[in-house]
Amino acid sequence: MSSPKRAAKTAPNTAPKLTAKTAPKSVAKNVRRLPAARPTAKRSDAAAPGASAEVLRLAAALERGIADGKLDTVTAVALQKLIAAACRSYAARVAAGEQFTPVLRNAITATDVMVTASGLLRAVDLAVFDFGMWQSWTGR
Repeated sequence: MSSPKRAAKTAPNTAPKLTAKTAPKSVAKNVRRLPAARPTAKRSDAAAPGASAEVLRLAAALERGIADGKLDTVTAVALQKLIAAACRSYAARVAAGEQFTPVLRNAITATDVMVTASGLLRAVDLAVFDFGMWQSWTGR
């Protein structure tokens, strides 16, 4: 079990939001259509068009790789760095007061979430108990 100090140190990290409206056609057609959501963030998704465009291209390439059965589209190390940067970005934006979920509703399966969440907890040496305690302390 990790200490509260360790949990606070490693707690939330973040990632940019990918929407069906802003995704390239190759990604958008693979995303289930959802009712239009009202933006909750103060900053526009167009705040960093260069980086956002690159992320959307990468997301499309990863989705194509999955569809084609090519799971090694990016190396394991590259995927780890991408997920870490996405976590840090999302956590920073939530800490700054933005309110949005890290992924669109129904964009991924419950299994995708559970496998990833389990891997994230394991990567920072946390147990589900530690996560539950952190949630009760922070209200998140």
